[in-house]
Amino acid sequence: MVVVITEEEGVEFHDLPEGCIENVLSFTTPRDVARLSLVSSTFRSAAESDSVWDKFLPSDYHSIISKSDAEIDNSLSVLPKKDLYVNLTQKPLLIENGKKSFQLDKVDGKKCYMLSARSLFIVWGDTPRYWRWIPDPDSRFPEAAELVSVCWFEIRGWISTIMLSPKTLYGAYLVFKSSAAGAFGFEYQPCEASIDIVGGDTVERNVFLDAGRGRRLRYQIVPRSRTTGILTRLRSPVEAPVEPTESVADLRKYPKERADGWLEMELGEFFNEGGDDKQVDIGVCEVKGGGWKGGLVVQGIEIRPKTKSC
Repeated sequence: MVVVITEEEGVEFHDLPEGCIENVLSFTTPRDVARLSLVSSTFRSAAESDSVWDKFLPSDYHSIISKSDAEIDNSLSVLPKKDLYVNLTQKPLLIENGKKSFQLDKVDGKKCYMLSARSLFIVWGDTPRYWRWIPDPDSRFPEAAELVSVCWFEIRGWISTIMLSPKTLYGAYLVFKSSAAGAFGFEYQPCEASIDIVGGDTVERNVFLDAGRGRRLRYQIVPRSRTTGILTRLRSPVEAPVEPTESVADLRKYPKERADGWLEMELGEFFNEGGDDKQVDIGVCEVKGGGWKGGLVVQGIEIRPKTKSC
């Protein structure tokens, strides 16, 4: 459709045909569409259009949804495109017999995946003496892997770049928590984390899976002062957040608490250019210290876009 507008006609943008407005909105972002829907009733109607939201959904969303439970597949397939988009940003979709989850990033709708513990390669993972598989009501997957005790700790996962959004910087995160008995053996021994794109770059870094130490670094006990006249009295020490300095260890080496109550440890990042299909190998291990380690419950490895502030 070609619309020619002259100054004499004095046509306002919201007076354009709804189909034209839909086309314009499809080149913006979901957040922009939500804001523009408040402009007028015409914009509001265009902002609900399937043609707009179809542009925000991944081109292969039909294939992804078909990998979920048949009942869920049927319920999602009949939703208007906007409702489907919102659903996929708010709730992870279990796919491939519950071994992976798929979600859209809330900010820009890019693809996010989590590889369940059952889909990962865990050394001694099938030996109950070292690892055991447990149901966990807080996990999105049917079961999680609980580390009983090992001296050789190694977890690896894989994902194809073709599954991810192109032109996107991704981070990989180990999602875990301490067991009821508590974690041990990770206090002072770093783990080796790696991201390896087959035929491309390899990124390695040391990380700590000791959540307690990371928390203490973020909230050190520091004194605060109160000045009265020329006298300065020190209050009792209180727990207060401190800004990272050269004297404080790099906080990115330690786990962070997630909104869902689990912990996550960033294992590394990689840029997905798109186009070629390459395998990304993600790993974390501690095999040099020789000490016994245990007390972790692993939900999986999450691969999601990183924000510009990260």
